[in-house]
Amino acid sequence: MNHKSSVRERVFVELRKVAFPDSRFHYNFAEFITDFHDSDRAIDRLMAHRFYRDANIVFITPDNCLEQLRYRTLLAGKRILMTTYSITRGFWLLDPKSFSSDKYLYAATLDGMERFATHVTLDEIRRNLLAIDYMITGTGAINEKGIRFGKGHGFFDAEWGMLYRIGVISSATPSAAVVHDCQVLQETLHPEVFDTVADVIFTPTRTIEIDNPHKPSCGIVWDLLDPRMFETIPPLQELKRLEPTLPHIHLSGE
Repeated sequence: MNHKSSVRERVFVELRKVAFPDSRFHYNFAEFITDFHDSDRAIDRLMAHRFYRDANIVFITPDNCLEQLRYRTLLAGKRILMTTYSITRGFWLLDPKSFSSDKYLYAATLDGMERFATHVTLDEIRRNLLAIDYMITGTGAINEKGIRFGKGHGFFDAEWGMLYRIGVISSATPSAAVVHDCQVLQETLHPEVFDTVADVIFTPTRTIEIDNPHKPSCGIVWDLLDPRMFETIPPLQELKRLEPTLPHIHLSGE
């Protein structure tokens, strides 16, 4: 963790040169994933890629650098599953067929999305969505092997774990990271059992495909979960209640 922290600090110095400040968090990259210059070029690369073209339902994190992607995904007629405010308000489904296209731009923003999205529980996701086709996130930094250095809160890994546990994603579900070139590192890091490694990285100048990325198949590792996350994130509490009704996960070594 100390290594991750030192990497974040070093990257954040370079990121400050290309980042856009947030109205609430200024340049405090420990509190939000920033947008950056030429992020539209990274989004162009992502949308041209086969993973995106083949997807119907896309999970997109509420990161600032993905606002344009959320808007363009609505224009493309794809449904978006997402969370807001550190998952504490749960999961939301944006269906472009449920409201007019002149609202898409506002619906893609952090302030507007909950006005047009439908709140969905994990049980409703499990029962009503057959599968999430693509998982997309921003991040603080990432190495060329697809291992992410996020803000340090573990939200995307928790989202992956919850969706995996209810069966709407699998180890075959692709994931992507959208970052500036200065966020891509050559650091060596070994992922934890619950860390989600990207299949592909999109920057303004590069598309980096990852061979055999690590995909967690453990759901939520309750013994390793920060108690504060459980206390403040209702979907985690719901998952705990659902656990007795879900199929047993067979981990290696069992």
